[in-house]
Amino acid sequence: MNTCYTSDMQLDSKLSETFRLSEFQKKALGKLGLVTIEDLLYYFPFRYGDPNQVKRIEGLVKGDQVTIFGKVSGLKTSKAWVKKIPMSDGFISDETGKIKLVWFNQPYIAKMIREGQLVRAEGKVTERKGELYMSNPKIEAIDQIPDTGELFGKGSDDHILYPVYAETKGITSNWIFHKIQDIFRMGIIENIVDPIPEEILKKYSLPNIRTALIWIHTPKNDRDALSARKRFAFQEIFFIQLEKQKNKITWQDKSAFNIKTSTKDISDFIKRFPFKATDSQKKAIEAIVSDFRRGYPMSRLLEGDVGSGKTAVAATTIYAVTMARPDGKDYGNLQTAYMCPTEILAKQHYENFISYFNHLPIKIGLITGSECKIFPSKTDATKPTKISRAQLLNWVSNGEVPILIGTHTLIQKTVAFKHLAYVVIDEQHRFGTLQRQKLLTKNELTPHLLSMTATPIPRTLSLTIYGDLDLTLLDQMPHGRKPIITKIILPQARAQTYEEIKKELRTGRQLYVICPRIDEPDPTKELAVIAKSVTLEAERLKKEVFSEFTIDILHSKMTPQEKEKVMDKFSHGETKILVATSVVEVGVNVPNATMIIIEGAERFGLSQLHQLRGRVIRSNHQAYCYVFAESQGQKTRDRLKALTTAKNGFELAEFDLEQRGAGELYGRKQWGLSDLAMEGIKNIKMVEASRTEAMRILDEDPELKNYPKLKEALQNKNNKIHFE
Repeated sequence: MNTCYTSDMQLDSKLSETFRLSEFQKKALGKLGLVTIEDLLYYFPFRYGDPNQVKRIEGLVKGDQVTIFGKVSGLKTSKAWVKKIPMSDGFISDETGKIKLVWFNQPYIAKMIREGQLVRAEGKVTERKGELYMSNPKIEAIDQIPDTGELFGKGSDDHILYPVYAETKGITSNWIFHKIQDIFRMGIIENIVDPIPEEILKKYSLPNIRTALIWIHTPKNDRDALSARKRFAFQEIFFIQLEKQKNKITWQDKSAFNIKTSTKDISDFIKRFPFKATDSQKKAIEAIVSDFRRGYPMSRLLEGDVGSGKTAVAATTIYAVTMARPDGKDYGNLQTAYMCPTEILAKQHYENFISYFNHLPIKIGLITGSECKIFPSKTDATKPTKISRAQLLNWVSNGEVPILIGTHTLIQKTVAFKHLAYVVIDEQHRFGTLQRQKLLTKNELTPHLLSMTATPIPRTLSLTIYGDLDLTLLDQMPHGRKPIITKIILPQARAQTYEEIKKELRTGRQLYVICPRIDEPDPTKELAVIAKSVTLEAERLKKEVFSEFTIDILHSKMTPQEKEKVMDKFSHGETKILVATSVVEVGVNVPNATMIIIEGAERFGLSQLHQLRGRVIRSNHQAYCYVFAESQGQKTRDRLKALTTAKNGFELAEFDLEQRGAGELYGRKQWGLSDLAMEGIKNIKMVEASRTEAMRILDEDPELKNYPKLKEALQNKNNKIHFE
């Protein structure tokens, strides 16, 4: 045993002081974010192996899904029998016999495991020419073969599921399991005080903190494992709800501009748009201008599909703000800051806003990393002109520019406003909380906040992540807008599809082609993902398919100037086909581009596919989305088929949540949630219960004086839980 520990060990004791660790292991643990005993206790298994699958080699039969503990020998790299693909093979043996192990397309396996290494192999037993072997088993190096009596219990009615933890080089799942068992033997968990009030645990039948820790790491059955995971998912979502509700209470204590609006003026402004406003747009505008009159700052999320008219809602409410006077004055304008995630989108909105507001005697500014502009120009009242940053900032600070549109440059300290009353953040999930906060603290009075997103979010995720925001949905498309015709194209139908596209291109329409990669993968690198690249696909299409049409490329490695030049040519119709990565997902508006091909569609989530196809619903022309997929399993086909049947992005988001889980859908890092909480978000009852309890507790005790452990846990939550 390499364990040494003393009775004075505590939750905050360092792992390096508790266990004998090599320098390599210390670095590996640091990579996993595991520094203290508490970190390791909250490092939960991502799945469990059933010990009933642990078998001796002599008892194996074809078709078994098994786990074997044994010693590896004879590992080597070779070529497969028929297709000559690279493979690794070798043997695993225990005291009852040995069986062959084979890995296809994984030649590096032979380099990872040394001769005579003790391992745990997990996989399916297959047969070829009367010989049993395991095909592509998951293999893990271990320090010792566990005693099945100790590890799994002695009877089938009382066995412990085998926990499987996320690993890194130098730290195996097996190592983590044994160290957590050592921590349990120290008795440290007996001193942990549960942060969740006992009445909540009883109300929702949740285990206490000590029981939950034991059950999540060494569950005796599936029921215990599920109960523990449910408890920790509830805990994390509950903490988030508390944090969001506290923010909401704090927000409502702030002072904001009380903006009086004229219903007639707003109605007249809406009539200026080249389309008739939808009922959901009118309701959204009504909700926002109503918030302006409350005396405390609005905090609202406007969520709608691509093309549903969020910008028109923002422009109308900005008009209402611009027409209002600062408190106690009969001159001047209140100011609006409109923040966009990219320069392309900022410039696009700038041009749109000029067309919306050119009938008014007001200035509109643009500020990005590369340039500043002002409208109207002194020499031509119908156009903007470039100006120095110093001049623009001077006009903004003295209140002469009521509307300032820009990128994250808006949050720089040098950008100061005189009467900032309204902040609009487009594609808000692309900005961090701190970035938003900087923009909202640029005035003595807190500005009203409108966040907008075109990413359809399941209701449970909205209630959790945006628990401090009022939610408004735009669930209607503008009048006259035709639904996109979406087709799932398998390899055999490609040629016919290309001919259909050529006919549309010859009528003057344009095409996007989306590829998963920028460059081709390096075939010499292990685990290289084979997927179509922008560079090679553009060359192939020009040479073999669309030789008569102009083709250009766009991807994230290009400079802002290069991207702008490419988009400008595409916007003006000089380029007929744009081959790009998903960089076009946000902020591209080319009404004449009515077709999109999405290559490697199985690599994208449904919501992202929906976002991408939204690029071609910018006019009343018929739009087409061709989803190019390789022949896949039934689950993938069903998932892609949902693109053709779902009524809107919200329905797709709910479907994707069920099929793939929120972690894959939205990315755990983006939201700061654990995978376990992301799975918990599938459960609307859990989300609503955590929200209800958080609101009840804060209503009774806003400062959490009667819940000291809950208050402490809430303060520490960002540093505490590591679910991988």
